[in-house]
Amino acid sequence: MLSLPDTLTHEQAKACVKQLTEGMRAEAAQVVVDAARLRHFDSSALAVLLELRRECARAGKRFVVQGLPSRLLDLAKLYGISGLLPSA
Repeated sequence: MLSLPDTLTHEQAKACVKQLTEGMRAEAAQVVVDAARLRHFDSSALAVLLELRRECARAGKRFVVQGLPSRLLDLAKLYGISGLLPSA
């Protein structure tokens, strides 16, 4: 299981994508991302999750998110992308 950090804003996004993508390669057929620790974020958190979703699709792996903070889920709904972030 992969985990998002406590803080994920534009400043951390690039490094976070790199770290999660590397971790994804070690996962089996399903990649679970735990977002429960996420407290401080902006829309970059959604961009990170979507990029990891794309990487999983390229690798033929199922992508799911658990513990998505309600504020981030609301933001995903506002942008019309909540369906791209399936929950575990």
